Amino acid sequence: MANLRVGNAPCSWGTLEFAGAKGPQIEFGQMLDELAETGYTGTELGDWGYMPTDPAMLRAELSRRGLVMLGAFVPVALKHRAEHEAGAATAIRTARLLAAVAAEPKPYLVLADDNGSVPERTRNAGRITPAMGLSAAEWNVFADGANKVARAVEAETGLQTVFHHHCAGYVETPEEISRFLELTDPRLVGLAFDTGHYAYGAADCDVVQALDRFRERVRYVHFKDCEPEVAKRALAERWDYFRALRHGVFCELGHGCVDFAAVLRWMKASGYEGYALVEQDVLPGMGTPKQSAERNRRYLRSIDNNYA
Repeated sequence: MANLRVGNAPCSWGTLEFAGAKGPQIEFGQMLDELAETGYTGTELGDWGYMPTDPAMLRAELSRRGLVMLGAFVPVALKHRAEHEAGAATAIRTARLLAAVAAEPKPYLVLADDNGSVPERTRNAGRITPAMGLSAAEWNVFADGANKVARAVEAETGLQTVFHHHCAGYVETPEEISRFLELTDPRLVGLAFDTGHYAYGAADCDVVQALDRFRERVRYVHFKDCEPEVAKRALAERWDYFRALRHGVFCELGHGCVDFAAVLRWMKASGYEGYALVEQDVLPGMGTPKQSAERNRRYLRSIDNNYA
């Protein structure tokens, strides 16, 4: 692996996909300016309509800041077969925009469950039990939907799909990730491995063993940290996912329990190519996004100066 390229995403500036997490947004132009100014060279799209959806306009915004588009997060309630067709249509619309502005490396369609929409999963994020999971029949529907979306995206745009395991969704725990990967087509669906969501959802900070476990499907890595004391308090006081977010469960890199130096060594040893995407999920109005982005970038350079 040559120098690892590093991106950041709108969620680090408080732009999240959850219907219940909306608020005053930092404008996309300011976000992209600050992202570029703090040393990142790639970004994701954010919610549809946050950035321009006209390809020429979006390409111009990226080009003048020297940025590449890395992907777009598309949530679909895959448990429900009735949602698959509309989900595929949304994914295709999004992937067409990605393909129209694609550079090197090509962006990913980042598929996910409709996280935060199921009360039981949202209330119990970070402490999911098997009884809260999908039935065998529901797993088959869920996987069929993921395969359908990925197949449609590839056929229409040539882009690959990666699935983002995520707290407050139906693929959160290690066993749920494993089950999802067993049931989906490895040619169509890769894994977007998120270090912070894994640590919180698994109650396990040893993300390298998880990367080893899922090695053959990991195609994209999100760098997110998890603050263990906040996670412990969330467990003890039975916070829901959004309360944990408000209390900073996903902290600045280097302030949580994820060993990013070990993650980097794994990526180098495994021949990982492409970008790592820094994400520090915050709700609208929280924190100091530009300053946090700068500190996160400085931290990555402090553990390895080969970060481009």
